[in-house]
Amino acid sequence: MTHPFPLPAGSTIGILGGGQLGRMIAMAAAQLGYRCHIYAPEADSVAADVAAAFTCAAWDDAGALARFADACDVVTYEFENVPVGPLLAIAPSQLAPGTAALEVAQDRLNEKRFVTDLGGAPAPFAAVDTADDLDAAIADIGAPGILKTRREGYDGKGQWRIACAGAPLDETAFASPLVYEGFVDFACEFSVILVRGRDGEVRFWDSTCNTHEGGILAHSELPAPPIVGEQLPAARALAQQVAEKLDYIGVLTCEFFATADGPVFNEMAPRVHNSGHWTIEGAVTSQFENHVRAICGLPLGDCSSVSARIVMDNLIGEGALDIVRHLSDPRAHLHLYGKAEARPGRKMGHITRVG
Repeated sequence: MTHPFPLPAGSTIGILGGGQLGRMIAMAAAQLGYRCHIYAPEADSVAADVAAAFTCAAWDDAGALARFADACDVVTYEFENVPVGPLLAIAPSQLAPGTAALEVAQDRLNEKRFVTDLGGAPAPFAAVDTADDLDAAIADIGAPGILKTRREGYDGKGQWRIACAGAPLDETAFASPLVYEGFVDFACEFSVILVRGRDGEVRFWDSTCNTHEGGILAHSELPAPPIVGEQLPAARALAQQVAEKLDYIGVLTCEFFATADGPVFNEMAPRVHNSGHWTIEGAVTSQFENHVRAICGLPLGDCSSVSARIVMDNLIGEGALDIVRHLSDPRAHLHLYGKAEARPGRKMGHITRVG
């Protein structure tokens, strides 16, 4: 079912994906008077724990997906690996963001070509399908570098560091199409997070300096180093071009390396993003609330930071669930995602400190 936008309070937002991002979208939606309906293949869903309804079904279950869409007024997604094919059955006016953003973001090679066509500068890259392709890519781009699966893979998964030509590599790496990237000499990593409304208005949050450990975001901090501020106009301009080219609705994240030659594009995420979790307490309007506002056709909220100094730390793996220890710091804003098992490398929550 669909209603004209803006959606009235009491409408239902469908969320494809049942993880912590969907959980935080649902919590922001509830604050604005909306109900949320989660669709995910996994029965254990931390998003469903805080939602009004839950459909547990496979992505290719056309009947279940049709019934889900019919029960929702607007449908969004919380991660970028939702298969595109089944979503074509959902009316374009109902799905926000649309499938175009998924088609770009789901394939790293397509994503880099898309950004290059817009005038952006990703790290040097080459398509790789065989060991010979990899040798040719290393000869052209140089080493060290990093080999990544074109599809799937996140938080360091589906990636191999290549130290030099001829370095041993498990043959299973070539089971799927790959892309080879040259290493970038950078001062720091930063995210440009924007929100684009149904009327085309674009607003930006401040950009944090991001620190990764083992391929997983560990720490985001404001203020970022001066080099980020210097390169922010160019990075924002490219991110806005991406959003407008895709006719994007909602929150979009583009990650960059700050280098001596300017901002180098790393990757995009067509969704709310881990590096924007600080906005819940650290901005006038969080990325989650503004995503809800955008997809529902509401006026966008102010993205200004409430303090010059804001720090967000991810809670990863063992020890993440020690609530007493975390809250022994009276400044800590603790968010646990409802996951019972703290496996190594698993994001269990985050802490934000403002001021």
